[in-house]
Amino acid sequence: MAELTHLDDQGQPRMVDVGDKQASARRAVAEAHVSMSRDTRQRLFDSSLPKGDALSVVRIAAIQGAKRTSELVPLCHPLPLDSVDVTIEPSEDGARIEVAAAVTAKTGVEMEAMTAAAVGAITLYDMIKGIDRGAEIGPIRLLEKTGGKSGTWTRE
Repeated sequence: MAELTHLDDQGQPRMVDVGDKQASARRAVAEAHVSMSRDTRQRLFDSSLPKGDALSVVRIAAIQGAKRTSELVPLCHPLPLDSVDVTIEPSEDGARIEVAAAVTAKTGVEMEAMTAAAVGAITLYDMIKGIDRGAEIGPIRLLEKTGGKSGTWTRE
């Protein structure tokens, strides 16, 4: 079980001990897609949805999601985030939410970026569901990470 760092020798879940690691600058970027009708997409980016300015609400929700990741993902360490940047842009079939999270810490920030993207997407669904219940979320995925012992990884 050595390669599965969140399991002990008996296969039981554990929080990884990062006490001896050096803090380093780390960054992760994740995205989430929300598919919706063309009319809904138009109203989203025109700020003419019944619930108001959805884009601002989604940005705040994504930031809050990043900040609360360790409360939602059981084995994540709480991290003192340095920054969380959220970008929302139109895509061919809806909207793309991109989150970049950065920290100087002993462990990575990938889960914070992915949680932020997911919470942003769920919030966007909540903001449009009154006019488009058929909207869909996904994929939610890591695009890149930098820093730490494993260095840089980028999705091809």
